[in-house]
Amino acid sequence: MKEYNIRIIGIDPGLEITGVGILDVKGSSYIPIYCSCIITNRNKSISDRLKKIYSSVNELILKYSPDCLAIEDIFFSSNAKTAINVGQARGVCILAGSKNNLKVHEYTPLQIKQAIVGYGRATKRQIKYMVKIILSLKDGVRDKISPKKDDAWDAMAIAICHANSFKFQDKVKVLME
Repeated sequence: MKEYNIRIIGIDPGLEITGVGILDVKGSSYIPIYCSCIITNRNKSISDRLKKIYSSVNELILKYSPDCLAIEDIFFSSNAKTAINVGQARGVCILAGSKNNLKVHEYTPLQIKQAIVGYGRATKRQIKYMVKIILSLKDGVRDKISPKKDDAWDAMAIAICHANSFKFQDKVKVLME
């Protein structure tokens, strides 16, 4: 059996709140390293907010040295302005990963929910519950892995989704050889 050792930075992009989760995969164990949010001031210009997101993601990449970046793909939104803002936040996150030579993996909200909960219309509450179960977290045990915002939990879910996908793709590749 192949031993996996990989560090993944998962990102749930948003102009106001960008969730970030960093996960180590060691063998069959998932070890949470970091889980928090980058929050921008809505009174600042969009360019200042995007600059903050970019520089914060870049700093986290330099500090934690992930092997790859997993990010939520753009979703359909009836509000075009929201979709554009999320797209811009995604862009600067992808740029930070690319500038640091990380391979970028994109997952739709449906793929993430199915990977974590097994149901594509799962609620934020269900995702948070399952992330805690998958990572064997108990409330209050690890302050750095007990974020208050759902966006941070979503980012960790994205990292877990990629870890599962990465392992699955590797197993399929072995079977095809």
